[in-house]
Amino acid sequence: MSNAVMRNIEVHDTAALQALVSDEFGQWSDDLTITQEMVDQFAELTGDRQWIHVDVERAKRESPFGGPIVHGFLLLSLMPSLRPPQDYQLCGYTSAANYGSDGLRFLSPVAVGQRVHSRQRVKRVEEHRRGVLLTSEVTIQQVDKDKPALVYDLQVLYACTAN
Repeated sequence: MSNAVMRNIEVHDTAALQALVSDEFGQWSDDLTITQEMVDQFAELTGDRQWIHVDVERAKRESPFGGPIVHGFLLLSLMPSLRPPQDYQLCGYTSAANYGSDGLRFLSPVAVGQRVHSRQRVKRVEEHRRGVLLTSEVTIQQVDKDKPALVYDLQVLYACTAN
């Protein structure tokens, strides 16, 4: 959104936040190629060394996908790197915390070496005793594929000072 003007939206402005809720997804993020090195590093870090992810030769021979596939949780962990552009910025809060998830689904495998991108939409805005809880539906998908690899309902709690 290089030519767009960034709108500032105060977190305590419930009407402005509700106006962000949409059935339509925003723009795609930049693409990211997931390499075998990334998969191997993730496997080492997490201890998830299943052959379908890390044994390239065996995955080529035995996997129904014809080669190694990316860990689902590696895809999920790439969300900050795949942040899509937005035309607004939230302000007027003291902290923003990952509150959890309202759902996570892995819908299709991603082969190692493929490019992925993400997009999101604001799904729900709720008042919370500590501020505002914003739920966004995020999809991560292989470039040039119609079906998402991952769908995640991210919840972020924005703590607000009293107005």
